[in-house]
Order: sequence, then C-alpha cells, then structure tokens
Amino acid sequence: MGREITYTDAVCEALREAMRRDPAVIVMGEDVAGGAGREEQGLGDAWGGPMGLTKGLIGEFGKERVRDTPISESAFIGAAVGAAATGLRPVVDLMFSDFLGVTLDQIMNQAAKLRYMFGGKARVPLTVMTMVGAGIGAAAQHSQSPYAIFAHLPGLKVALPSDPYTAKGLMTAAIEDDNPVIVCNHKAILGLAGDVPEGYYTLPVGRARRLRPGKDLTLVGLSRMSQVCMEAADRLSRDGIDTEVIDLLWASPIDEEALLDSVRRTHRLVVVDEANPVAGMASEIAARVAEHAFDDLDAPVRRVTAPHTPVPFSPALERLYVPDAERVARVAREVVEGQLVR
Repeated sequence: MGREITYTDAVCEALREAMRRDPAVIVMGEDVAGGAGREEQGLGDAWGGPMGLTKGLIGEFGKERVRDTPISESAFIGAAVGAAATGLRPVVDLMFSDFLGVTLDQIMNQAAKLRYMFGGKARVPLTVMTMVGAGIGAAAQHSQSPYAIFAHLPGLKVALPSDPYTAKGLMTAAIEDDNPVIVCNHKAILGLAGDVPEGYYTLPVGRARRLRPGKDLTLVGLSRMSQVCMEAADRLSRDGIDTEVIDLLWASPIDEEALLDSVRRTHRLVVVDEANPVAGMASEIAARVAEHAFDDLDAPVRRVTAPHTPVPFSPALERLYVPDAERVARVAREVVEGQLVR
C-alpha cells in the first residue's frame, strides 16, 4: 500500500472523501466543528470532536454540512434520524457509546424500525460513529463496549474496525448503506498507524477477514481484541501451535460462514471480546459454532472476556480487566492441550 496513517486520520479521510462525493453527506455532533461560537470568533476548527475524527472538515465544507449540536444526544440523534429519512446521509458522532441510554428510543424504535414498518419504502441511511473500549483510564461511564446491545436490535448494522485500514473502509461502507449503521471505534487504538490506500474504497458489509492462517486453533477477535489475538498467536507459535486469527469486523450481520469454515479446519475455537460476558458477542459466536459445527470441535469453545463488572478506574485493575495476549495464549494452550479424542 505504501502509506501509513493513524486510525484517527483514516476515519477523517473517509468522511472527507464521502462528503466530496455526495453533497447529501453531513456531519453532526458535539464539538465536531470546534465548539459553538468559535467560527464567529475567528478561532476556527479547535477539536474536530472529542477525538479529532472530524478535524478540518468545517474549513472545507462549512457550517451547513458540519454542524455542532447542543449537549443533548437524544435531540441530535433524533434529528439525524429525521434527516436520513428525508434525503440526507447524516454521520453523527455519539462521542461515547456509554451514552446509548439517552438515545435508545431514537435508535431502537425509530432508526432501526422505520424501513421495516414502511414495507421497505423508507430509507434511513444514518451512520452513528461512537467510541467503545477501556484502556485509557476513562472509568466506568466512558469505557464500555455495548455493541452487543446494538447488535441485538434488528434493523441495525454494527461495524467493529480493528485498525486504520478497516476504519476507513468500514466507515465508507457505512455511509453508503441505506440502513442505519453503528460504527464502533475503539479509543485505545486511535493512534495506531497502519497501511491505508489513498482514495476511495469500501469493505463488504457483514464480512470478516482472516488475519492469519493456521491449523491448530481459531482465535476470533472483535475490535481491538483482533490486535490482541495477533499478539497471542505470535506467542503460541513459539510453542509450536499454529493459530488462525479471524477479525470479525461486524457484530451485525455476523459472518457465520467465515467462522464455521475456520472452525471446521482447526477444530478448536477461542473467542476474545473486551465486552462483558453475559449475553455478549462471545456467547453468540460460541452458540452459533456449537449449533452448526459441534461435530467438528475437538474441544469445548472457550471465551476470553472482561469480567461481568463495570470498568474500573484504577489503572492496575483496568489492566486486569481488559483481556491481554498472555491471558488469551494461556486459554488457547489449555484448549489445545486438553483436546478431545476424535
């Protein structure tokens, strides 16, 4: 590819290219244009949102297409649903996914249901980009990963980028989709640099990717945990364990074909998810494999997740809370060494 940029720059580039291609694409959210009144004061673009994902856009596209909103998530998500239903393609910065609670009616009962309730005649091309994940000391109310809640709602698509390349490709795909898409960006990898092609490209909706081939064990990662799975696979290779790594990329729709194909070749599965374990994505993946590929398994499916507690603020406890490569490798060794006889 020949060019490295950060995850943050990849998202911003996807937005810029989408806005150049289609004048119906607008951006809304708190501080996405630098904060209320800055333009009138001649102060320009200050922040580009809390994480800098929209920095520089107001200078190119102006305040009609890059709109700072009041601090009312329910209001601006509701406004975006209406805008999407009436011809625009809004991209809304929800800032932190933890704020899902105050937007749930707009997302669950409006955005996710309108197309179905109008017999397919309505379109809701809404993209909600939001932050997930622990690891930066943001405490319990700003560190959650509730993408399983989004995935539970029929009518929503849920993307989980894991690096700069997928961040740009999935964001572009989300903006082009005629259905509401939640793009969950992990705040702990925003500074991660990687190869990203210049120009326009998309990644297919609902398709996972194989990051590493292997024959002894499948590791499935979601979001940042795909990076952790790759680290664990390197450790396992030193023990002679040939590990396949699947980067799920979408919590909804799930690429069931890719999961089953991998498990039928490796016969073992460990699912790695930073989110809480109860009714989470790791449980959903394990259930699908148990239902459709049980006879192909040489060992029980294992899950590596956060504990079922809020995210701690203490740095020491937070490090224990988030799955790391050593913990994943330890569980993987147990699965391989404790194999069932076929």
